[in-house]
Amino acid sequence: MSAGEPGHGAAGAAQTGVRREVLALELATPENFSAYGQVILPAEDGLPYGALDAQLDLRQGTPRFYAMRLHHRGMVFRQITRHRRVTQCLGAMMGRTWMIGVAAPDGGRDTPNLETLRAFLVGGDRFVKLHAGTWHAGPYFADEAADFYNLELADTNTVDHQTCDLSHLFGLEFEFGRPPASA
Repeated sequence: MSAGEPGHGAAGAAQTGVRREVLALELATPENFSAYGQVILPAEDGLPYGALDAQLDLRQGTPRFYAMRLHHRGMVFRQITRHRRVTQCLGAMMGRTWMIGVAAPDGGRDTPNLETLRAFLVGGDRFVKLHAGTWHAGPYFADEAADFYNLELADTNTVDHQTCDLSHLFGLEFEFGRPPASA
């Protein structure tokens, strides 16, 4: 499942037995996002390929690069998804700022390790590359609709997605907090 598909949906008011936790938002930087993937910032044209470029693994199939229009889903998520076979790149068009919830990849687990769950604000001047297996909920944003680009595999949405219902499994839903003052 790509980050824009149903399954990452927002919830309204908390249901009975489901506790809502607010996740503090951090501006995504190459340093603080490294357990989940990479933050790619603009660089001068003509530089040789290197560590600041997205380190992609698209060997498991045909790459799919596409634009997706997403509609506002609120600021709460109850589900989180991962793709085990591919590194996925997400970025907003038109310089929009957006949010993503992530939990670190761990091939030995069938569920996300909530101790690694964090929320990031992704500025419109950057995109993220998720490590294969990184759990993610998003993109989320404040506008009624927003356009994003997505790089994954042609069959990611049908053969390489695992969604965890956090409200059912852990009795939790997560809300994005306020953006940091420095963002």
